[in-house]
Amino acid sequence: MFRILQFNMQFGMGWDAKAPDSGPIDIKATVGEIRRHKPDIVLLQEVEHAQIGGVQVDPPPNYSRMKEALPEFDSWFSYPKADPRELPFGIGLAIFSRTPLIEKLRIDVPSPAIEFVFRGRKTTPTDRVMIGAKTLVNGREIQIYNVHLLAFFMLGMSSTMFPWQRDLVADRLDASDLPTILGGDFNVSQDDPIVEQFAEHGYATVQHKVPTWRRQAFVLDHIFYNTRLRCVRHYVENSTVSDHLPLVADFDLADGAP
Repeated sequence: MFRILQFNMQFGMGWDAKAPDSGPIDIKATVGEIRRHKPDIVLLQEVEHAQIGGVQVDPPPNYSRMKEALPEFDSWFSYPKADPRELPFGIGLAIFSRTPLIEKLRIDVPSPAIEFVFRGRKTTPTDRVMIGAKTLVNGREIQIYNVHLLAFFMLGMSSTMFPWQRDLVADRLDASDLPTILGGDFNVSQDDPIVEQFAEHGYATVQHKVPTWRRQAFVLDHIFYNTRLRCVRHYVENSTVSDHLPLVADFDLADGAP
């Protein structure tokens, strides 16, 4: 059995309901939250705080601190494509694994040119990114993906109107013949369509009943898995180290999985 922790860490900003956009930044608390769940694989979104003008600090400071604090994990990180339109929210994905990560990859996930106004300025969304890697669990190779999709609902739209981000992810799932995990922040206010779409490709989510976002009662975060894996148990943790709640799931390899 192995454990997956899916967590949008909001660049280490703790949750304060009275001041949701100005909570304390505490990477030590983020690391503590990770350790508390004793995961084998960790999928993180919004690792870094996006900078004005889309500047990407290298090496990424939060990731670097976490990597140093979690020496028993192999890991890797990727920013999305640099873009001066980037808004000052969370950015960047990371995977941490107790077993070595191999065949690391990143895939650009384009966003549509939907105009919206932010702080009095008209702009359009920046592209997103999907990362992946393989690792061995109990001597068996598994495929891991991590993604953070555009929040269409915050633009008054829906991903069903602009499905190509979801379709790109589904195509990548189709390409895998290994036991496969897909975690991430899918940013859908109504998650039934994406759950149904990925089910058509042979993937189930561990849960889509308990909200994973404190700002609104939406299930934004998921761990999807294919039929070569069996979900043994799962839970959503009532944590205050981010505006997202950690999602944890334990898996076994299904009988007959290669």
